[in-house]
Amino acid sequence: MMNPNIQLVMMKPTKPERRRFIISSFFFVLFLCAVASINEVRFGNLLKFGSCTFFSHNSSSSASFPPLNSTSDDIRILIGILTLPDQYHRRHFLRMIYGTQSPAGAKVDVKFVFCNLTKEDQKVLVALEIMRYDDIIILNCTENMNQGKTYTYFSSLPEMLNSTEGPSPPYHYVMKADDDIYLRLDKLVESLRPLPREDLYYGYVIPCGSMDPFHHYMSGMGYLVSWDIVEWVSVSEVSRNHLEGSEDRVFGDWMRRGHRGRKRHTVKWAMYNYPDRPTACTHELWPDTIGVHLLKKQEKWIETLKYFNVTQNLKPSKLYHIP
Repeated sequence: MMNPNIQLVMMKPTKPERRRFIISSFFFVLFLCAVASINEVRFGNLLKFGSCTFFSHNSSSSASFPPLNSTSDDIRILIGILTLPDQYHRRHFLRMIYGTQSPAGAKVDVKFVFCNLTKEDQKVLVALEIMRYDDIIILNCTENMNQGKTYTYFSSLPEMLNSTEGPSPPYHYVMKADDDIYLRLDKLVESLRPLPREDLYYGYVIPCGSMDPFHHYMSGMGYLVSWDIVEWVSVSEVSRNHLEGSEDRVFGDWMRRGHRGRKRHTVKWAMYNYPDRPTACTHELWPDTIGVHLLKKQEKWIETLKYFNVTQNLKPSKLYHIP
């Protein structure tokens, strides 16, 4: 126990000691500021890395993102596959087909398009698909094939997609495709690179024996137009007043009556019907193919996918053995 009679004497620091203390404190504060700045840079990079990881994770879903080396000059394409709400198995299959394709220098979004839901199970199952894949467009129409569904698809897109926040236009090209066509996205992009981005009408010209893109119209298996034509369809009386009939023929009528699609391009014979029985519209499978149509059965899909060797990039793993 301290003796109360003992007094503690506090020694006052001399002036040189105070000066050394102040200088040391100053340099210590500078050191802390430097460390904080370094950590801030590292933290910012960490956030950027986390952001890249997030987008990479979600790129497996339909809401596609541009490749890491993309530029503002990349082609932006929307492919709308017209189908039916109950075609769950077909949609899941097509997600594998298109989700494993990554065309360079392009942003290609594949969406499944159908009219209003009418069943209770659809309201649950389709909602789950949207939550998981975000690749469905539900049009405000009654399900049909040749009574205006294609018009509703094209005419609805400007209101759905035009935004002050995103690129303008949102897509350079919009395609309407059947759900029984296999599209090779890299070949599609390659074929579009030299073509104009305005007033373009592109596809497989009908009749099958013709190579003249102005002869009649483009086949409904898969035709594509530039964004300015999509906007024209949404406001034109020509399209609004002519809805019924074979949808591809009707679309061709719009182009002719409205004097649109004057820059036409046919991709025959890069698109064709599957050579089940030789006709004027079929062609043997060949390397320069953009699209193969009429794949109504699984066996035709398998033969087509085997021909184009779509699994060649499968990585080896101890988790599976595929001979």
